[in-house]
Amino acid sequence: MAHPCLLCGACCAHFRVAFHWSETDPFLGGAVPAELTSRLDPHRVAMRGTQAGPVRCIALQGQPGVQASCGIYAQRPSVCRAVVPAWEFGQPSAQCDKARAAHGLALLTPQDWLDPGGAGVPSLPRSA
Repeated sequence: MAHPCLLCGACCAHFRVAFHWSETDPFLGGAVPAELTSRLDPHRVAMRGTQAGPVRCIALQGQPGVQASCGIYAQRPSVCRAVVPAWEFGQPSAQCDKARAAHGLALLTPQDWLDPGGAGVPSLPRSA
């Protein structure tokens, strides 16, 4: 069972990833590797590769729509942590839909979370 985001990566290749510089400062509790960012203004940095087209975050590994993952997933910025895939928790996500559509990917549906492998088997065991 593959998480739909591991077959996607569209958001990492569509949106600018900008956040407060303190997320790159270990002394302040930041974990994002500073060398993967560039300065936007006195208060914000952005993940390299997300400021101009074609957008592709420097931390994105793989090919969007085929197989994708974040190379710094455990250290990803707060804005990335805030992105919620459509229907993962039973709610639509305009952000997810916009990125997927921009890459020509089908929008996620509730069924993608019930049967992510497409094998006709629910991902959670049924109770007796």
